[in-house]
Amino acid sequence: MVLSWFTDTLQKYPEIAVMLTLLTGFLIGRVHIKGFTLGTVTGVLLVGIAIGSFHINIPSETKSIFFLFFLFCTGYGIGPQFFQGLKKDGLPLALFSFIVCCSSLLFCWGLASLLRFETGTTAGLMSGANTCSAIIGVASNTIGELNITDDEKNTLINQIPVAYAVTYIFGTAGTSWFLSVIGPWFMSGSRAKLIEETREMEAKVAEAGAEGEENITNAYDQVAFRAYLVSAELTVDGKTIREIENLLHDKKRFLYILRVRREGKLMETSPDFIIKPGDIIAVSGQRAAAIASVSLLGKEVADEELLTFPVQSITLIITSKDANNKPLKAFSKHPEFHGISVRKILRSGMEMPLHASTVIQKGDMVELVGIQEDLDKAVALLGYKESSGVETDIVYLAAGIVAGTLFGSLSIHIGSVPVELSTSGGALIAGLVFGWMRGIHPRFGYIPAASQWVLTKLGLHVFIAIVGLSASEGFLQGLKEEGVTLFLAGVVLSLLPMVLALFLAKYVFKFHPAIGLGACAGAHDESAPLLAIQDAINSKVPALGYTVAYAVANITLTTSGVIIVLLMHKGS
Repeated sequence: MVLSWFTDTLQKYPEIAVMLTLLTGFLIGRVHIKGFTLGTVTGVLLVGIAIGSFHINIPSETKSIFFLFFLFCTGYGIGPQFFQGLKKDGLPLALFSFIVCCSSLLFCWGLASLLRFETGTTAGLMSGANTCSAIIGVASNTIGELNITDDEKNTLINQIPVAYAVTYIFGTAGTSWFLSVIGPWFMSGSRAKLIEETREMEAKVAEAGAEGEENITNAYDQVAFRAYLVSAELTVDGKTIREIENLLHDKKRFLYILRVRREGKLMETSPDFIIKPGDIIAVSGQRAAAIASVSLLGKEVADEELLTFPVQSITLIITSKDANNKPLKAFSKHPEFHGISVRKILRSGMEMPLHASTVIQKGDMVELVGIQEDLDKAVALLGYKESSGVETDIVYLAAGIVAGTLFGSLSIHIGSVPVELSTSGGALIAGLVFGWMRGIHPRFGYIPAASQWVLTKLGLHVFIAIVGLSASEGFLQGLKEEGVTLFLAGVVLSLLPMVLALFLAKYVFKFHPAIGLGACAGAHDESAPLLAIQDAINSKVPALGYTVAYAVANITLTTSGVIIVLLMHKGS
């Protein structure tokens, strides 16, 4: 009785079924058992398939709308890094990622042809093994444009989530294990040696001082404000604030003197202000540098009044041509950067390692700490202060999706086969372009990070939920027919491109081992392997190779959803 009422309610109100699928799928996908997790995408898909057994009817157009939100916001978030990767400095990483993704497409086509998989199964294999959920949507749209009957289209489209569910788990967990365990051994001979090489790289690029100063990688992470009773040695020859700061900077300690107390009174200061014996100075900068400079600056003291002044933290977008591709140390002596400390740099949503030689790029999100008037000068130097509001520019968002879908709907015919970018591919390309434009002209097109996260996550998961609800009928049959073979094919397709990627990274492109592993993770279009690699070597350096490779892989693999359908359809 209760089950009958529940089933009738879900059939009458399919929106309840979608929300229930999201609720249960997220709960299941977040469960960790000895470090293993299904992931929320797979969890939502499997729950959708289970609930779909109640014959829930949802219009297909509904999932398309959510999928467009997902694709546009994905492109919007990686746009600046994608176009940055096409420039000289990022070109090797972009080319590397493109080659690896193309190899995955060819491997998939070869495996599917050998095992005689149908078109839908092949597209799902490509999607799951490469952990690229977007392929599900673009492949489904492409199948919908084929010159076959509606029944044949539905059969092929329903094969996609079956293959995706079977292959996705190893695509994520297996690849993470392979790159974090086998990767260090292949690139350096052992994990311990890779850790040592990475530390040597960090020390080299950070130009650590000869006095054994702590690696500067962590210095910017911990901003400190401290007070010192200056030593007699420091005040010899009447050094000015500028001279003392230059002395500190020459020792690779990026500290700034912000305030001075003399004989109990706070003094008005300038770069030419002369420090005298008995002065107490307020210093800002890297915590490690401040600690290491005690012997030079003098005795640290607790001066509450001296250190009581308003300090703010802001986030800005790097847009200035003068700041693009410059290391942080290039700004240490710049008068407009005086008193500013960098707390964090985000690129494509990933936190970059921080040291004096960290290069900032257009589109980077940089968190700065300092006094308001100093921050204003730094913003004018580097770029545009990110809005702290929560309101999304809906006009910009909608205009981007409309422009992209219109462009994607244009088609040409190759023989009897219509070829088009598809509305989903157009939305992704539009996201890239509009995200890049936002990086250049950040005064418009604001989509807060939280809004991007919601539109991306909700768009993808609602799409996947509806796919599961719609594909329930043929799931078990498809799993029964090709389950083991499909799983093994997924293992091969997940690992073969990564084996090639390791070979290319080491012998052809000759990346630093840590950066090469990050690029391999990016070429797989998944952050889980990157996090596993960073955890294995206890360093954020792999992120330097990840961002450009990920941006290129995201576009290349998504586009491969169209190509693999056309290849399989032509060969059938």
